[in-house]
Amino acid sequence: MRLDKWLANSGIGSRKEVKKLLKTGAVTVNGKMTKDAKVHADPNADNVMLFDEPVEYREFIYLMMNKPNGVISATEDKRDETVIDLLDDAHKHFDPHPVGRLDKDTEGMLLLTNDGHLSYQLLSPKHHVPKTYFARIHGQVTEADIAAFKEGVTLDDGYKTKPGDLVILLSGDESEIELTITEGKFHQVKRMFQAVGKEVVYLKRLSMGALGLDEELELGEYRELTEEELNLLKEN
Repeated sequence: MRLDKWLANSGIGSRKEVKKLLKTGAVTVNGKMTKDAKVHADPNADNVMLFDEPVEYREFIYLMMNKPNGVISATEDKRDETVIDLLDDAHKHFDPHPVGRLDKDTEGMLLLTNDGHLSYQLLSPKHHVPKTYFARIHGQVTEADIAAFKEGVTLDDGYKTKPGDLVILLSGDESEIELTITEGKFHQVKRMFQAVGKEVVYLKRLSMGALGLDEELELGEYRELTEEELNLLKEN
């Protein structure tokens, strides 16, 4: 791979910053000073040093974001701001993608990575990875709704959902609930409540698999996963 990509993927800086660093003569490949960003090196065979310190190549990146309202879960869009637009250059160059999607007006936990295998594990229906949401509902949520969700409800297109675990936090003209589902159909939480005659007015994802949202993250903020958190995801 190109030397600038190797250095950028190792956390040295953005591609632009790395190219400036190379021009200073601080980088060697197999003991030879290299200033050309286009030089190719093999992570399995070559030795890259920065200021006489070895630089280990990093292939994957794993991020947790507290997605804000108004931002779409996509890698690019001509009209709307995307979750990728919220990343700094040092993370963008890894070309991460959102793992699944949250609706434009939905907040909360969103994972981003360039690890396609992990994305598949978390999104594949056969793995039944649970996702938990908090929602405010226009209308009184009742025990009858809990029973209906436990059986699975029929959506507007005729699809019957898998069972959902509905917990009522507050029941009234505007109710508050938590819902855990193992699917990710289009607008699924909103459509499940529509199926029982109610409307979701606020939605936030709290967790995916065994990993919960870091509540210290403000809306629009993100951070890299710890090794322990990554292991939790891979155990699903």
